[in-house]
Amino acid sequence: MATSSRSKDKSLSSQSSSTSRPPQAVKYTRRTPSGRIMSLSRDDDLDMSNEFSGQNDYINYTVMMPPTPDNQPAGPSSDNKPDGPSSYTTSRFGSESQRMSRRIGEEEDNYGGNGDSGGNYGSKLERRMSIMRSSNNKSMLLRSQTQDFDHNRWLFETKGTYGVGNAYWSEGDSYGSDTGLSMSDFMDKPWKPLTRKIKVPAAILSPYRVLVAIRMVVLAFFLAWRVQNPNREAMWLWGISIVCEIWFAFSWLLDMLPKLNPINRATDLAALRDKFEKPSPSNPTGRSDLPGVDVFVSTADPEKEPPLVTANTILSILAVDYPVEKISGYISDDGGSILTFEAMAEAIRFAEVWVPFCRKHNIEPRNPDSYFNLKTDPTKNKKRPDFVKDRRWIKREYDEFKVRINGLPEVIRRRSESYNKKEERKEKTLAREKNSGALPPEGVNVPKATWMADGTHWPGTWINPTADHAKGDHAGILQIMSKVPESDPVMGHLDEKKLDFTGVDIRIPMFAYVSREKRPGYDHNKKAGAMNAMVRASAILSNGPFILNLDCDHYIYNSLAIREGMCFMMDRGGDRICYIQFPQRFEGIDPSDRYANHNTVFFDGSMRALDGLQGPVYVGTGCMFRRYALYGFLPPRANEYSGMFGQVKAKAPHIRSQSDEDSETQPLTDHPDLNLPKKFGNSAMFNESIAIAEYQGRPLADHASVRNGRPPGALLMPRPPLDAPTVAEAVAVISCWYEDKTEWGEKIGWIYGSVTEDVVTGYRMHNRGWRSVYCVTKRDAFRGTAPINLTDRLHQVLRWATGSVEIFFSKNNAFLASRRIKFRQRIAYLNVGIYPFTSFFLVAYCFLPALSLMSGHFIVSSLNVAFLSYLLLITITLTLLSLLEVKWSGIGLEEWWRNEQFWVIGGTSAHFAAVLQGLLKVIAGIEISFTLTSKSAGEDEDDIFAAICG
Repeated sequence: MATSSRSKDKSLSSQSSSTSRPPQAVKYTRRTPSGRIMSLSRDDDLDMSNEFSGQNDYINYTVMMPPTPDNQPAGPSSDNKPDGPSSYTTSRFGSESQRMSRRIGEEEDNYGGNGDSGGNYGSKLERRMSIMRSSNNKSMLLRSQTQDFDHNRWLFETKGTYGVGNAYWSEGDSYGSDTGLSMSDFMDKPWKPLTRKIKVPAAILSPYRVLVAIRMVVLAFFLAWRVQNPNREAMWLWGISIVCEIWFAFSWLLDMLPKLNPINRATDLAALRDKFEKPSPSNPTGRSDLPGVDVFVSTADPEKEPPLVTANTILSILAVDYPVEKISGYISDDGGSILTFEAMAEAIRFAEVWVPFCRKHNIEPRNPDSYFNLKTDPTKNKKRPDFVKDRRWIKREYDEFKVRINGLPEVIRRRSESYNKKEERKEKTLAREKNSGALPPEGVNVPKATWMADGTHWPGTWINPTADHAKGDHAGILQIMSKVPESDPVMGHLDEKKLDFTGVDIRIPMFAYVSREKRPGYDHNKKAGAMNAMVRASAILSNGPFILNLDCDHYIYNSLAIREGMCFMMDRGGDRICYIQFPQRFEGIDPSDRYANHNTVFFDGSMRALDGLQGPVYVGTGCMFRRYALYGFLPPRANEYSGMFGQVKAKAPHIRSQSDEDSETQPLTDHPDLNLPKKFGNSAMFNESIAIAEYQGRPLADHASVRNGRPPGALLMPRPPLDAPTVAEAVAVISCWYEDKTEWGEKIGWIYGSVTEDVVTGYRMHNRGWRSVYCVTKRDAFRGTAPINLTDRLHQVLRWATGSVEIFFSKNNAFLASRRIKFRQRIAYLNVGIYPFTSFFLVAYCFLPALSLMSGHFIVSSLNVAFLSYLLLITITLTLLSLLEVKWSGIGLEEWWRNEQFWVIGGTSAHFAAVLQGLLKVIAGIEISFTLTSKSAGEDEDDIFAAICG
């Protein structure tokens, strides 16, 4: 093929020249490694004297051929034998010599036999003529005189074989057919990260930092001037103003210092799939190697938290885009209500059609109520022809589902009345039989029980509470409502009563209803206690290495949200991450957002900035935890920060380096701090699950740079089905006495002792040296419902402020933090603790003008140029800082101003009331309740802010 593409005719006009001498054949040669010129021409014996009598352009040309597999001689000969100790038949490309021999053999068959045979003279001459008549061979031959061969042009002009390499790979080529090679074997395969940091541009961040520094200097000079120039006529008013101004400057500084290093992050979901769900030697079938995730949903009162909203949240969890066998759902009903229990049973029944429907048509969002209320075109980007029919059918099913949920209270009441009447008749019949046919004088007392559909007493709280069946007095309940799914996909089929789920996986994840035991005389620690009970129960049943906790009205809006979080946990260094906090987004907010429910200042500003330090704070919902970190253990690696401002960084002691030993060969129980928190309780099954959860939560050890990883394919084994002893053990660990003489709530799990248990729990993890991550997804990960009136909003802010005061006066104060927490991270937690105190100074400062007028004095005797200059400069710097912060946080200026306005005006009374309540409770032990009044929601924005002590 190489020879046939190189002998092209230079020009037909040259044939007019007449010479009598016969032309010589063109010589094709190759230079050997030793420097010799070896002839590759097989046509030296051709007699071309009569054919090319006038062809002078082909005299004494020697074409140098590159030593590619296509240009090797057909076999060894006596006159042109390759030099060197090795021959072509024993080349390191083992299959190439065989392919070359087959190709030459085919050419010889086509040409009629050997080249030396006289009978093949005509066919070979025709082959030479076809080569000569090619149009562009002249330029090739002219370049060949210098013996500089142009490989690229040769390949282009001759359409030759490219060979083996990572530039091009033809599926039809025979390269690698004998060795099983493929294109991927020639590609460079470095370790591919699952996440990346996106730094804020220096053009935005540098001016921001410069402005902060300028404002700090100006504040220092201004405060020094204010202190040195007192007002002798009104010293007490002047003193109050000075104290307030110093406090404002200090609180502003605490707010700014953690914001100097903001970052953004991005994930690579394609890399996650390639790493964990793609067939490989360690995973031939391509089964998911991702770790398990347990999703917690908490509720307490079906009257305040409607069961339909909770059911929609559960449906969004069951339909999440994550391996079905690796996801488990749990709901904690702290009220033990049969209404919530039966609503969850209805939700599981509807999930059997809703979940396959979402998978078949790739539905977003997977909360049915939110999906059917979308204002956009539902058929957009939907390609299946049966989508409209399927959507219409599932919409009817959901409408019937809502009717059943909304009708549950009446159904339960009628059922209970029917059973109670039947029980009353039985008791009266027995009483007559014992009393000679007459009822006893005291009558028959039959408790009005609440009955389940199968004719048994509901073990939780009854509609008419009684002993052992009240809100704070009932047995523990655990019900597996959907079993552990099969490890392999279960494909659906055409059903006349349902949709056509042919080729769609119809499995749904495991789901369990949990209501911990409650008894009088025990401190159940509210939501934190319920969460810890669910941690123990889930460890027995599914033991997912990661836990995602959501409120009952906070549903999964992005079905890929769990995969987004898993990118951080499974990335290099992910074993040091204790939790991943997602921003809170809300629906049903009025366009003006008068109560600042979006909290964009906090979720898009402060939290992004904290992500550049040791990580964001835990805000109670939308957070994915590492189970092992919740158990109170230290991270595998940590640093300590010493010096006045934490500028000296050193490796934390007594943490063994994972590079000293191969982590894959260590037993599961061999961990440097596995035995630190020893008081987990007396459940052997739970204690055995701790090491397994730690091992399964490690990143994949698919590269030498990954430390403390697990081998690929370690999580491919199917989950065993649940049996009665396992469920019985799970019921035992949610009993009210289980936490006695243990460290639950003290060092393990959610921390007790504060109404803001979320902030304290996150602080404890950071204090041990763990890191957290803020994950902002392009499509909101979760969405919830926000307070729709001022009273609810102020109650919410009041709870946060009260918790902050409790943190400040406890051992969780950031002043007492360990050296494993960064200096500016400590400042951030300190700011959380002292922020409510700003209300004291804000209220005092606002009343100063009135006080000065009432006393007949003025705080500042003359508004001189220095004071006016300071006011002007402070306004300009605050405006510029806000604009720059809006730019690096990526939010709109209108949202920013709306939230800032709330915290200056709307938060005053709530924080003031919270400070009073917290101080009196912590210092004097006095309980004060507050009545928060406002105009009805929907009126003008000048709502009445009031906090009345009761």
